[in-house]
Amino acid sequence: MSEVFEIGISKFSGKEITKVNKIELESGKGIVGDRHFHDYNDPYNQLSLIESENIDYYNEKFDLTIPYINFRRNIITKGIRLNDLVGKKLLIGEVKVEVIDLCRPCKNLEKNLGKDNIIKEFLRRGGLRCEILNSSIIKVGDKIKCF
Repeated sequence: MSEVFEIGISKFSGKEITKVNKIELESGKGIVGDRHFHDYNDPYNQLSLIESENIDYYNEKFDLTIPYINFRRNIITKGIRLNDLVGKKLLIGEVKVEVIDLCRPCKNLEKNLGKDNIIKEFLRRGGLRCEILNSSIIKVGDKIKCF
């Protein structure tokens, strides 16, 4: 079954991501305490997800041990193929989200991880950007399903 495997936020842009056990989300704003939390927030900046399996594949392929959280997405999932969900709605714990777009890797991620192949390797494995549709809490272990 699909679930939330890890969660991370960063209070300030460009700063280290902090691993947390739960997050509070506000519809239309984002994650309380995260760098992207704003009134009338762009849906592209409200919530991001990435598959743990894609990070595992990368680490195994290049014999690395980069922690999931270092890939700078808010939610690391387990047991779900994210790319197929663009345009669909998900229930993550009690939070409803709409999947807006694929989350493409950026030069900043390459710089932070010190790996010059991140953009190429994560072009179609970088996760999703989601709009938050209702305010609630997401916790590690929460189930993920389409609705």
